[in-house]
Amino acid sequence: MAPVKVVLLDIEGTVCPISFVKDVLFPYALEALPGTLKAKWDSPEFASYRAAFPAEHAGSQEALAAHVRDLMSKDLKISYLKSLQGYLWETGYRNGELKAPLFADVAPQLARWREHNGAKVMIYSSGSVPAQKLLFGHTNGEPSDILPWLSDFFDTVNAGPKQDKASYEKIAAKHQEYPIGEWLFLSDNVKEVEAAKQAGMQSYIVDRPGNAELSGEARKEHRVVKRFEEIGDL
Repeated sequence: MAPVKVVLLDIEGTVCPISFVKDVLFPYALEALPGTLKAKWDSPEFASYRAAFPAEHAGSQEALAAHVRDLMSKDLKISYLKSLQGYLWETGYRNGELKAPLFADVAPQLARWREHNGAKVMIYSSGSVPAQKLLFGHTNGEPSDILPWLSDFFDTVNAGPKQDKASYEKIAAKHQEYPIGEWLFLSDNVKEVEAAKQAGMQSYIVDRPGNAELSGEARKEHRVVKRFEEIGDL
């Protein structure tokens, strides 16, 4: 197996609990939405978020709020929703109400991979790139801001759907100095891991507390790790 030069990380269920998104971030966004719409509806800073919504849902505050609630109730990963969520979360992160609860093994192992192995660490999540940067800029660790440790960020807008082989090819093509076989993608999602491997990356399933139960077939076909230390040096 080729040496790993780039570690590409999923977020929820991989570096932090799925419950943080479902039980903390989503409710925070829904709670902040009405007040934000009222305060920012006609402001230039909000114009691009509003304009990204389909016209039939962007005509009034009530229509937009109803559409957001509907999409979030179905957990649909739509780019204009993800962008708005990031905007809503920004206030919470900046005022200290929100801190990303990274699993205890994440920061130490990222530091080791970077400092001892010289690997680059990058992020690929269905959450928007601005939301990713907020999360890694405001963690529960020390230091709280680990953005300087991260070399690049990808989402479904700049890379594509996470279960598509072509998305991983596109990500690797942006950093052609690293052959695709020298990338390691870590995710809790079996179909994402399969897509990354089809593209030519190395990829493991991360089995964290609170994640969906893995099938026996998935455990047989893929390497499964519970903590990043199990991967060791690259």
